[in-house]
Amino acid sequence: MGDPKFLRRTFDTPKHPWEAGRMAEERKLLAKYGLKNKRELWKAQSILRRFRGQARDLQARLRAAEPQAERETALLLARLTRLGVLPAGAPTIDDVLALTTEDVLQRRFEWVVFTRQLAPTPFAARQWIVHGHFSIGDHRVTRPGYLVPSAEEGSIAYTPTSPYASDDHSARVALRDRLQARPAAAAAEAPAEEAPG
Repeated sequence: MGDPKFLRRTFDTPKHPWEAGRMAEERKLLAKYGLKNKRELWKAQSILRRFRGQARDLQARLRAAEPQAERETALLLARLTRLGVLPAGAPTIDDVLALTTEDVLQRRFEWVVFTRQLAPTPFAARQWIVHGHFSIGDHRVTRPGYLVPSAEEGSIAYTPTSPYASDDHSARVALRDRLQARPAAAAAEAPAEEAPG
């Protein structure tokens, strides 16, 4: 059974630890998604590896026309659709095999908070989550790595007891100003349309 102090690792590390190309890609993903360390990236890669392994196994069993494989395929696709990793249309096993690590990373709580423009950067989103400033529905969530189901995405808000819940908080005002300045800067950089001659 094992000692509860020593939990089993939930991710696989790279087989070759010193590959320059892979390390450069990992650094880019860490910077883009505001991850604390490579362990969080390896966890997302392991989650994706399990989904894809299950999809490959089901694909082979579907070719053999197993009725149980059809039910398991429907359950896997429904689970990934609920999680928001796959689109809500009619996904197939090939869609699961085409998933990338970024598809899983984009469902992390810190990234969803950042893309919903509730925090200025992914790093700030992570810090505010850990400090208990965000909740999903009535529950305060302090885990930045929580994979947010698409049904819960609309109920993300500032915790009522958080100072950030006030619209007049200086960080919220600065965030609003930055978001309003961004479209104006993009419009100024766009080339003016030439009049037809």
